[in-house]
Amino acid sequence: MTEEPSKTTAVAETGEPQKPLTQAAMRALAEAEARRKLYREAEAAMPKEIGGRGGKEPGRYGDWEVKGLTSDF
Repeated sequence: MTEEPSKTTAVAETGEPQKPLTQAAMRALAEAEARRKLYREAEAAMPKEIGGRGGKEPGRYGDWEVKGLTSDF
């Protein structure tokens, strides 16, 4: 699927026997990879923020942090 290492690859490298994936599981992994690809493309197409706060999006993670002070929503 991708060149990036995944959790399933890491398990396979440990030498433990891996249970074969079902067709539904393989389809779900392919769909998830397609969603990640679309997300990365959309994110790369967005203009870069100038003078923003930096870090993770506070609306997603539930709090704002400015100059070391945090406030929850």
